[in-house]
Amino acid sequence: MQSGCRNAATDANRYPQAAHHVTTYPQIRVVDRIRGTIWDHGRVEPRFLTLADVAETLNISASQTYALVRSGDLPAIKVGGRGQWRVEATVLEDYIQRMYEQTRTFIATNPADDVTEVL
Repeated sequence: MQSGCRNAATDANRYPQAAHHVTTYPQIRVVDRIRGTIWDHGRVEPRFLTLADVAETLNISASQTYALVRSGDLPAIKVGGRGQWRVEATVLEDYIQRMYEQTRTFIATNPADDVTEVL
């Protein structure tokens, strides 16, 4: 049985010595900025994403993602000896929200004359 949440009974059977440490948290989300994890229903999400992860999330190409980072539109850091780019998950979410706001502003100030324009 695989589910997103831990099952205290199953864990207690598997690890009897740790049975008193098992706790379930059904509707909880914890963000730990120091350790860089987001815990949500038993899943641990990484704090930092690769440019490939960002490209997949935004459904754009890797080169478009790189251009967003290099232009400063999407803040990122370089890590490691080879200087690989990483984008913090919360920064990506902030970027997405900023783009929604810019889109709302654009639509409000530039109403479409013809609905078929988009089609």
